[in-house]
Amino acid sequence: MNQRFYSLDVFRGATVAFMIMVNNPGSWQHLYAPLGHASWHGCTPTDLVFPFFLFAVGNALSFVMPRLEAAGTSAFLKKVVTRSAIIFGIGLFLQWFPFVRWSNDELVFIHWVNPDNPERGVRIIGVLGRIALCYFFASFIIYFFKIRGALVISFILLLGYWALCLLFGDPADPYSLQGYFGLKVDKAILGIPHMYRGEGVPFDPEGLASTLTSIVQVIFGYFVGYYIQQKGKTYEMLSHLFIAASILIFTGYAWDMSFPINKKIWTSSYVLYTTGLAIMILCFLLFLIEFKKVQEKKLFTPTLRTNLLLAGGGLILAGIISGTGGIPFLPVLLSVWAFTAVVFMLVTGNWSKFFDVFGKNALFIYVLSGFLPRVLGLVRWVDHIDEGGKKVYITPMPWFYEHICKPVSSNLKNGSLLYAVCLIGFFWLIGYWMDKKKIYIKV
Repeated sequence: MNQRFYSLDVFRGATVAFMIMVNNPGSWQHLYAPLGHASWHGCTPTDLVFPFFLFAVGNALSFVMPRLEAAGTSAFLKKVVTRSAIIFGIGLFLQWFPFVRWSNDELVFIHWVNPDNPERGVRIIGVLGRIALCYFFASFIIYFFKIRGALVISFILLLGYWALCLLFGDPADPYSLQGYFGLKVDKAILGIPHMYRGEGVPFDPEGLASTLTSIVQVIFGYFVGYYIQQKGKTYEMLSHLFIAASILIFTGYAWDMSFPINKKIWTSSYVLYTTGLAIMILCFLLFLIEFKKVQEKKLFTPTLRTNLLLAGGGLILAGIISGTGGIPFLPVLLSVWAFTAVVFMLVTGNWSKFFDVFGKNALFIYVLSGFLPRVLGLVRWVDHIDEGGKKVYITPMPWFYEHICKPVSSNLKNGSLLYAVCLIGFFWLIGYWMDKKKIYIKV
């Protein structure tokens, strides 16, 4: 990407980094509130991750679309259909992988539909599946209907989805889990065995019906990317985007009074609200990076960086030692962040490089963050013998949490967060090595 729009890479990378954090806590039972999804209506910082990623997909599409239009319809169809199929296929692969699981003391095959429980099977659509569908339909809408047509279709999808919820949902509460019309659609098309059960019942937050509005998230991302390219690095562009963000946030809040902001059914108010926040954050990054060149300023001298590096390392070591004795040591988490930031500055010389590394291989790093835990989950050993004399096994990543992260603090939320931070650092190192070797995996 042109250096003039480096902030878009940073935005995408920051989204991937936060996605890894919220998807990989040490324990799902011990989370700080901002790192968990809203129980139903409402929006937490975690609920911003997926719409921000779709928004970033639209940004990237705005840079690719001119080449696709120049190549002609045949080339466009081949590129979009192939890319969508590959992303969807990778998503389905991750849902099924590693195809076997431990049952007692043997590995058993994971069937497409469990023969012992016909209501359980392999989930079809997840995060990558939704990304593939949204990219596919958004690309077609933008290519064939252009900017104005895409804008009209976006409003039709947002208003039409609201109408569908009201017309075909439960009149008592069309926005509840059981009253949501999309539940019937997903059961009929996807089938109960292939739906997510995070709510305790078959319900897929990445279902087919709610994909209608998530397509708009990609289209809006395209509009913003297109507008930035048209206006260039001007304060007019920045101020217009800021105003648009404010209007979208206000409209989303206003619509929330009759159509609640809800990620799990991806309401239209949620689309406007999260798009507005994405634009607002992007404006902040554009101002810092493109206008003020803050990422190029060396904020620390080499001597100061070295001293902070040693101090951060010492605090972390002290925290681990004291934590193993059961003593709460909350500042260790702040030390980890300070230590991490100093290391990045020491290595790269600028703060934005941390997020840029994630942005350059965004899809690959996200897939790797889902693939690696599944592989390591097949490696296990006896951790202890329970009171009944039965062997209790443990795998590498839970061992790291239980024996390294969890003992750091008596507050188990701290250990859970520390585990997620460590994973971010681990995948960043992989991304940094790939960047140094000029290895960029694109689909």
